[in-house]
Amino acid sequence: MNITLGIVLGIIWLYVLRILTKAKLFAWKYVWGSCGLFIFMMIYVRPVAMMPLAQVVASIAGILGTFTGCYESYFKYGVIFVDSVQGSISLVIDFECSGILEIMAYLCLLIFYEVYNHYERAMLCIVGTAYIILANALRIAMICFIIYFAGTDAYHIAHTYIGRIFFYVISIILYFMVFTRSHIIRQKIGGFSYGASK
Repeated sequence: MNITLGIVLGIIWLYVLRILTKAKLFAWKYVWGSCGLFIFMMIYVRPVAMMPLAQVVASIAGILGTFTGCYESYFKYGVIFVDSVQGSISLVIDFECSGILEIMAYLCLLIFYEVYNHYERAMLCIVGTAYIILANALRIAMICFIIYFAGTDAYHIAHTYIGRIFFYVISIILYFMVFTRSHIIRQKIGGFSYGASK
């Protein structure tokens, strides 16, 4: 996208965000802010951050591979090499496997989630990002172990089903703890509240 067009759209996005804040339309502010920030991050952050993130995921997943000897990680290139019983296979950590989409979605939702103060949001951004990176690295390691023991024919099932289900269950736990649980605990109706945040 053209930089000038991006600046103009960014100014429009901020202006509408300001109007929604002044009008106290907080639900619309949340939707507009989260979606707009996500689009800007997809256009400007994703191309820059994807390869470093793929390298981080490959290096973390590679720790288990080095420890067990089941696969090798070439984290400089974001590639994992698995020598299975049926033959060898190379896994490239690309856009889908890097976890950048999930991290950006989490950050965009959290930045405009006003249940937390600014400090809490900043800390949850850091912790949540690390959590998603670790969960994704464990998913990649799980896929590599399945391929190592079951062979290259198991790649499709390991990647498409088992790995994704594992990753999404771990992600749902994060979303529940950060968004749902905290909102319920901090909700207060008259003199009644659900409990204190621990």
